[in-house]
Amino acid sequence: MNLELSQKVALVTGSSRGLGFTIARRLADEGCLVVLNGRDPSVLARSQQQIDKSALAIKADVTCPEECEWLIQQIEARFGRLDILVCNVGNGTSVTPGKETPEEWKRILGLNLISATNIIASAEHLLSASRGSIVCISSICGKESLGAPVTYSAAKAALNSYVRGISRPYAAKGIRINAVAPGNLLYEGSVWQRRLAEDASEVHAMLEREVAQRRLGTPDEIADWILFLCSPRASFATGETFVVDGGQVRS
Repeated sequence: MNLELSQKVALVTGSSRGLGFTIARRLADEGCLVVLNGRDPSVLARSQQQIDKSALAIKADVTCPEECEWLIQQIEARFGRLDILVCNVGNGTSVTPGKETPEEWKRILGLNLISATNIIASAEHLLSASRGSIVCISSICGKESLGAPVTYSAAKAALNSYVRGISRPYAAKGIRINAVAPGNLLYEGSVWQRRLAEDASEVHAMLEREVAQRRLGTPDEIADWILFLCSPRASFATGETFVVDGGQVRS
């Protein structure tokens, strides 16, 4: 299927490693003009070399509104437009349930919710001009209680609600917005790589018990969904959170 993504300008936040890196690489493979983003210049530069030397790599902390404005200004100066925005910044590492503090709530909400709302607000005028598409990376932890940190689960649930709520006013501006809620993914540096190394039998038991397909997913399997949602092939989809988890979520 031709996704009609060639020469589209695509920004992927948090794309120096992990799932974000895979999404950026796959967008580049489809012919997109990719903008990489991260906070570590050395990791960002290495990712740029691995994906496409011509890709634009910009260091910025998207939990900061001023840095989001600067990031979008750089994209506008270079390309004059933005067609695709993938909001991938997030982190599920937090305190155990019942140990939350005001500072931890602020930190986790900043990473998993505010990072998205900041960059979306800064990019709105460019995405409206191009009738662009936004995809936010959520989590199945935002769909039901799975034992994850409460701060993380609540932040992702709020992100899902934001996507649903903002979709109508954004549709009037020609912008589509959706979210993808991945299940458990295995890749270099992932929490599941660490857990397999610590106790593979416990991981396999969990998969047998909780996941219909009885396996972990891959970043490429999630990227497939994201590329489709970014593309004109998904032009009638907006305001939805799509679960891609091998059959774990039951609700």
